[in-house]
Amino acid sequence: MNPRLLQIGPLSEGLQARLAQWPVTSLWREPADHLSRYGGDYDVVVTSARHGLSEAQLAQLPRVRAICSFGVGSDAICVAAAQARGIRVSVTPDVLNDCVADLALGLILATARQLPASDRFVREGRWAAGAYPLTRRVSGKRLGIVGLGRIGEQIALRATGFAMPMRYHSRRPHPQHGDSHEPDLLALARWADFLVLACPGGAATHHLIDAAVLDALGPQGVLINIARGSVVDEAALVAALREGRLGGAGLDVFEHEPQVPSELFELPNVVLLPHVGSGTVETRQAMEQLLLDNLAAFLRDGEVLTPP
Repeated sequence: MNPRLLQIGPLSEGLQARLAQWPVTSLWREPADHLSRYGGDYDVVVTSARHGLSEAQLAQLPRVRAICSFGVGSDAICVAAAQARGIRVSVTPDVLNDCVADLALGLILATARQLPASDRFVREGRWAAGAYPLTRRVSGKRLGIVGLGRIGEQIALRATGFAMPMRYHSRRPHPQHGDSHEPDLLALARWADFLVLACPGGAATHHLIDAAVLDALGPQGVLINIARGSVVDEAALVAALREGRLGGAGLDVFEHEPQVPSELFELPNVVLLPHVGSGTVETRQAMEQLLLDNLAAFLRDGEVLTPP
């Protein structure tokens, strides 16, 4: 089989060079009517968690039999519609767990100890005028995790090094952490000093973290989001931070990326990152290889290695 590939959005230069061993069309470079005219020419879609694939797009791709995505999230991909047609879907899980969990702990430390603001304090020459204000301790504080999947487990493991008691909220108890399961999200937020979001995106978790949860976390609590921006009601988050009803936030993802609410820029208790949870050389290379391995497995056997 010499498949024709449709790439929905740009990926790294290295990955695109490796995909070029097959005939591949870059959809974002084509006219707006490309799918309606030529959608029947393609066998495989290559996309990412960011670029996704809509149901309307898929409807114009009658010959497609596989969707290979770069990233662990599948909420931007019409998985149910694809599966209804027998289309194989793959993502790139597990290989990014360590780096995303590392970043979650980094955001906890950076937010509680106000590391970026302290750095600016030195660079701007303000140290000579007096010491930086006291910040908050991390070791021994209570850690709540929303979503104890693969990444959530790694976050919990790292937190043991800081002697942080852990509880979590998920749809069902984890077999190895049943005693720490908290079925009531508001109760978990009231208990936690740090609430880390590690759950999937999509309709089921849209605005799961609303004003009520933020108020339960409270003026000493810190929200950390390395999941999806859609999980948080961003307007409610901005209001809680500006009004002092929430102690701080460390955010790697946002509701309308790359747009970030400007009200967050000057708050010293907020750390903002440009969605770099998996953004290390080692992890991105592993993700690229897994996408290619999924594509090769489909072309060889008609199956993928890592479905969502």
